Amino acid sequence: MKNTTTRVALIQMSCEPSLEANLAKAVARVREAAENGATLICLPELFRAQYFCQREEHELFGITESIPGPSTKALAAVVREHKITLVASLFERRAPGLYHNTAAIMDHAGDPAKDYIIDVYRKMHIPDDPLYYEKFYFTPGDLGFKAQHTSAGPIGTLVCWDQWYPEGARMTALKGAETLFYPTAIGWHPSEKEEFGERQYDAWQTIQRAHAIANGVWVCGVNRVGHEHGDVIWDDADGHHDLKGPEGAGLEFWGGSFIADPFGRVIAKASHDKEEILYADLDSKEVEITRQHWPFLRDRRIDAYDGIVKRFLD
Repeated sequence: MKNTTTRVALIQMSCEPSLEANLAKAVARVREAAENGATLICLPELFRAQYFCQREEHELFGITESIPGPSTKALAAVVREHKITLVASLFERRAPGLYHNTAAIMDHAGDPAKDYIIDVYRKMHIPDDPLYYEKFYFTPGDLGFKAQHTSAGPIGTLVCWDQWYPEGARMTALKGAETLFYPTAIGWHPSEKEEFGERQYDAWQTIQRAHAIANGVWVCGVNRVGHEHGDVIWDDADGHHDLKGPEGAGLEFWGGSFIADPFGRVIAKASHDKEEILYADLDSKEVEITRQHWPFLRDRRIDAYDGIVKRFLD
């Protein structure tokens, strides 16, 4: 009988100021996950750096990289060695002055000359909130929502702020994805944590569980942990760069990475304050079984949704 189960691993990690230290940690964690049997692995959003979008700083465009590039080259060795599929979120330099928040999907069946990259997804929804000044850095994605057909099954990759939009999850599921990945960097403003922290995390998890239920898919949300001010250190052809983040309380990333089944039940959840690798075994048969019992895709009124493409229905 054909095995329909895939072991998934979510890498919940903290990020240091050093780009190279973060890349080395990511490579080590991915290798550890693969050695523990995971064949489908996801890193958190922009794992190579502390969350630098806490301020607007032109010099930080110096940390961008091409795809394929240095990060995918380092990760490609693990993808090849352990025959895995990997989702890696990067600050992409597409062209001079044009940058994206991009997830590279790497698969051992891909082309080694392209670092085993079989697809990329560029973050579609770009936030602009206090200490989340992403519109300064990232051009909105122009590739649309898509499914990636990998050796580990059909997946869909979205990124962080995308997780609040049911349209993105729906479109990705309609393209054939059976597991949605959301690499994320989200945390508390320390001054708000006591009053709002619990409900903020609950809302974050609930909206993604709702995507699982509405579409009959597995959902994997992977976040970072740690208190960051956005300090970034790197070396390049122009020399040594050591940029301090803004003064103040910074951001406390709340971790809490989780995996929800197609019924919306949380089957695995990480802590809020520790680095860890979260594992779960996902059975692709659960997608069809759940959709048979809750036939939401069957009963959609596709003749009645024209208004969804308008900003507001006056």
